[in-house]
Amino acid sequence: MSTLVGAWEANADDWTVWARQPGHDSYWTFHRDVFLGLIPPPAGLALDVGCGEGRVARDLAEAGHRVVALDAAPTMARRAAEAGGLAGVLRADATALPVSDAAVDLVVAFMSLHDMDDMAGAVREIGRVLRPGGRLCFAVVHPLNEAGSFATDALDAEFVIAGDYFARRRTTWAQEKNGMRMTFEAMHRPIGDYFAALAAAGLRTEALREVRAGGGRWRRIPWFVDARAVRP
Repeated sequence: MSTLVGAWEANADDWTVWARQPGHDSYWTFHRDVFLGLIPPPAGLALDVGCGEGRVARDLAEAGHRVVALDAAPTMARRAAEAGGLAGVLRADATALPVSDAAVDLVVAFMSLHDMDDMAGAVREIGRVLRPGGRLCFAVVHPLNEAGSFATDALDAEFVIAGDYFARRRTTWAQEKNGMRMTFEAMHRPIGDYFAALAAAGLRTEALREVRAGGGRWRRIPWFVDARAVRP
């Protein structure tokens, strides 16, 4: 099986079109504002780890942050660099960040940790580069959302988890919307894995949000986990 980096590289052009269509997906309709509410004020250097085509990094830069964006997929890094507006863009693996110890004030990993084969290794590296008092703000697909589905399209349909929620596994799903098609690939992990990785990296969780959609049956299930952790 290919690495998750390879899978996202294969879908990088589709993702760029998908992500840059305003109003198209959850980022534009509700998730961006919720996530940005976790971000501390601009101070020093901010890293966007797993930046994709760079929309989060650009929003942070527009808010006054000095942002260096990183992605392991070469096309993703190239698309982020082409869009401009950032202090720098690097092709780099999250498990080997090209940054000195304790050099960063803020790390953002928006919807990227679940797209990494070695999530715990990436969080360990993030802990290394954060200065004391520096923060990691991240968002992932809520593992409960990813583990199940509604039995029917009815508003009161049961949400069913088939199989073992705790089993770690590669997931792939395709979505088509407004004439655009995107294949998403990720690693399903129970929610405890993320917070165990934070603790092992010496990071203390200080905020946690379970984000849900605005209406319909999906409002009954959390879509995302957004969290902020600090290096003491």
